[in-house]
Amino acid sequence: MHDIEMNNLYERLLQKKEKLALVGLGYVGMPIAVAFAKKLDVIGFDLNKGKIELYKQGTDPTKEVGDKAISETTVAFTSDENDLDQAKFFIVAVPTPVNHDHTPDLSPVEEASKIVGRHLSKGSVVIFESTVYPGVTEDICVPILEKESGLVCGPDFKIGYSPERINPGDKVHRLETITKIVSGMDDWTLDTVAKVYELVVEAGVHRAQSIKVAEAAKVIENSQRDINIAFMNELSIIFNKMGIDSKAVLEAAGTKWNFLKFYPGLVGGHCIGVDPYYLTYKAEELGYHSQIILSGRRINDDMGKYVAENLVKCLIKADKHVKNARVALLGFTFKENCPDTRNTRVIDIVHELNEYGICPVVTDPVADRAEAKREYGIDFTDLNEIKDMDAVIIAVAHEEFLSLKESDIAALYSDGTSKVLLDIKGLLDRDTYEKAGYCYWRL
Repeated sequence: MHDIEMNNLYERLLQKKEKLALVGLGYVGMPIAVAFAKKLDVIGFDLNKGKIELYKQGTDPTKEVGDKAISETTVAFTSDENDLDQAKFFIVAVPTPVNHDHTPDLSPVEEASKIVGRHLSKGSVVIFESTVYPGVTEDICVPILEKESGLVCGPDFKIGYSPERINPGDKVHRLETITKIVSGMDDWTLDTVAKVYELVVEAGVHRAQSIKVAEAAKVIENSQRDINIAFMNELSIIFNKMGIDSKAVLEAAGTKWNFLKFYPGLVGGHCIGVDPYYLTYKAEELGYHSQIILSGRRINDDMGKYVAENLVKCLIKADKHVKNARVALLGFTFKENCPDTRNTRVIDIVHELNEYGICPVVTDPVADRAEAKREYGIDFTDLNEIKDMDAVIIAVAHEEFLSLKESDIAALYSDGTSKVLLDIKGLLDRDTYEKAGYCYWRL
């Protein structure tokens, strides 16, 4: 590509003389593709043929933008990587999970780099959105792009990093309304990337000083949340030992203007429960052993076990047999009103209860059933089929559960027996249930 054409990449995208490709169409990538398609020609690529078929049929399995938006979008959905030959501006939005030993699993971002590299042409720009530790874009992705394409980063193609901040299931904080961090390898790239994202991000962009600064900013955002939630979880454990209601304490403390409003809970998903490990991994490589970040992770990773232990204590208190107790788990996804079950910590409660000889029935009206079966071997039971329970755990704050009345919850139990109720998220009014004779417990 001539320098003039490269300099005018932004204009050429606007004129639809060049195309933008989105690589990875999950909870993050798909809303970005749909947003850009309102302004530009967009190719939406994902290796998952089944997912691409759903999108082509106008179905949104992520529930992020809805079926109507998918059926009306002009995104050219494809699972054929050769279609990427037509693109000049690439955005990579693939997951970056952790392995069982909590080390970063960079295979999805490495694989995506290989795919993009195979279809890179002179004058292209590649932007990574996946959460990584500082240095991954330049030290790991660039060599792969160069090797696969035979091109040289700098003279032949440019790279940048713009971390995703989409909050799955959140209809208020969306791509358009969250300030977007952008970065590029040089001034021209930074300017081009900023202008391209400004097309869809109404809240505007923040131009980071460098790619590494942008990578670091992303990884600390979720580490900060993780540490704050860990502090709340630790307080919850302490206050439970003291017989004090944590929610009441937080409501009282929350009246101070600068008290941060975090709440105890299970920390799962692809971000808060994962990103801190990326940061601590890189720190370890450089000879620094994290103190605060890893201790917060330990607390949060143990909360499923803590909930299960308290269920057992409540069953004993209510004179129920622990082994083979009939327990219902309401909610299985990693967060409310979102179908995603990957890295849900509710599974920790299931595994821990299994250790006590309890096989809970699980219901979730929102969750992706096929994914839960594939990832965890869990089959869901419909809520209206659940009855004669000894205990019920409300694990996720889905809207469907918020609307349950005391009579709806009572119908889940055996008649005339004491009812054990664990309300992990503190959705219910404690007094109401204690007066109605429930053995009620919450974080």
